[in-house]
Amino acid sequence: MDLHAELKAALEAVADPSRAAPMQAYMRDQFVFLGVAAPQRRLAAKALLAGLKGIGADALLEHAQRLWQQPQREYQHVALDMLALHRRQLGIVHIPALLALARQRSWWDSVDGMAGIVGEVLQAEHQRGGDGHAHMDGALRHADFWLRRIAMLHQLGWRADTDAAWLFEAALALAHEDAFFIRKAIGWALRDYARHAPEAVTAFAEAHRQQLSPLTRREALKHQPR
Repeated sequence: MDLHAELKAALEAVADPSRAAPMQAYMRDQFVFLGVAAPQRRLAAKALLAGLKGIGADALLEHAQRLWQQPQREYQHVALDMLALHRRQLGIVHIPALLALARQRSWWDSVDGMAGIVGEVLQAEHQRGGDGHAHMDGALRHADFWLRRIAMLHQLGWRADTDAAWLFEAALALAHEDAFFIRKAIGWALRDYARHAPEAVTAFAEAHRQQLSPLTRREALKHQPR
């Protein structure tokens, strides 16, 4: 059997059909599910995905695209697991392909998973002295608000590598938007950076109280001392 047939067999073996309907309802009935919880999905696919070590970025992206086309949502999550596991094989040249993938069958679960992968690729580029925000300026201005969310979130976990000026400018660039997923993303990104630089985030949130939505400010200052 090929990889995809083996993944299908592995997932179906641990699927609980009674979980499929609640999982679908949680995603507002946008996707169908096999009924495989995340821990079981990762365990079932672990050895198969690990076996892809060294196959090359283009082949990984081809597998990801094929998994993305499957109707059940678990397959998109397997694709993200695969890309995250082999993220060191991805480079700056693959960011457009990753963003294009994120625009297909997009919802917060797949978009946020891809934001993490894109962020790790870009952080590695930054640490090598390259452009750590390559393609993010364009994503921040993109008509697709899911790409704007990825741009806002791509520095999650960067800590000392975070470009605070870029983060704050991006937050203000998106602050006028009404979309819940954008306002939440701004707050999440600011809160994450506050773990490294709490005073800077507090000062920013106070200085721009009028521009930032109440939701964004609550998220940004959630763990700050009162």
